[in-house]
Amino acid sequence: MAKRDFPACAHCPTKACEKRGSIATEKQIPGKTPAFCPMTLMPDIYPEAMAEYDKPAVKEFARKASVQEFQCYERLPDGLRTRLTRVEETIQFARKCGYKRLGLAFCGGLAYEAGLLTEVLEKNGFEVVSAMCKTGAVPKERIGIKPEEKIAGPEMWETMCNPIAQAMIISKSKVDMAIMMGLCVGHDTLFIKYCEPPLTVIAVKDRVLGHNPLAALYTGNTYYNRLKHKID
Repeated sequence: MAKRDFPACAHCPTKACEKRGSIATEKQIPGKTPAFCPMTLMPDIYPEAMAEYDKPAVKEFARKASVQEFQCYERLPDGLRTRLTRVEETIQFARKCGYKRLGLAFCGGLAYEAGLLTEVLEKNGFEVVSAMCKTGAVPKERIGIKPEEKIAGPEMWETMCNPIAQAMIISKSKVDMAIMMGLCVGHDTLFIKYCEPPLTVIAVKDRVLGHNPLAALYTGNTYYNRLKHKID
């Protein structure tokens, strides 16, 4: 195996940074870390990061996020149980932060789901600004797409996805928080890059698996074992 001289937490066999079940007053002393652990490779990162958390607004945001994580569970006589869906969690967190106006950037392929989410958010007292990916009605030729690269066929009009415009619409609408729903890979990257307000994700696109991309990983030893080979 090649030596890793970069952080690779996904390969960690020890999870030395995570300590649970001990007395809260005990000083945490991380266990032995692998050579590729960022705590070993980049120790200066942590005081730099904590200095950011010491900024009052950042610290309060992080505190509310951690409280929200706590509230996603309930402790019962037979153990810990999960209790909140991501939709509920998003609503609760927005309320904690005092947000009133939310922005929703969604893919046209999830217009129905965007309508459902908007209804839920509005019934919970939020104002929802929304922008669909095809906003602007700009032809794909504008970004260099060739006729043979059109989904509907070479002779058809096809509107480009416009995540930069979506981000600008939502940012200029002065929303308190943006929500991204189902943008395509790459389009979502551009939206994140240009989105100014705080952003969360309610769903990501997976056309084959009903927008549940982890299903391919969960079945990686059976139905989707092809993923473990080089993908063209």
